[in-house]
Amino acid sequence: MKSIGHFFGVLCNATIYFEESESFQFEATGKRKRLFHKELRCMMYGFGDEQVPFTESVDLLEDLVVEYITEMTLKAMEVGKKGKVHVEDIVFLIRKDPKKYARVKDLLTMNEELKKARKAFDAESYGEMV
Repeated sequence: MKSIGHFFGVLCNATIYFEESESFQFEATGKRKRLFHKELRCMMYGFGDEQVPFTESVDLLEDLVVEYITEMTLKAMEVGKKGKVHVEDIVFLIRKDPKKYARVKDLLTMNEELKKARKAFDAESYGEMV
């Protein structure tokens, strides 16, 4: 199960080129494409909601998540290089929110530890020394 922290971590680890229009969020039918529907349902259940929460509740939560990510991305684009978002830009924007800052630092630290572990495992698998 992936969490919002996971998606925020993905956002932090990626360089994102953001298009001005939001047309990429809509399917050919005109409905908005749901990106995190399954993950949000699982998270809602994990936080005490029904195993199958109301679709409207999941849709509302997803709208809030997408809006937050969009706003943070746009703000980060203003802070750093134009048209790009880097990890440092996100960290800079959330530096005054202790909970978010601590969570992002934890995710980034965990990500580095996983990279090192994978590298060591790959080196061990091929008989190399790290």
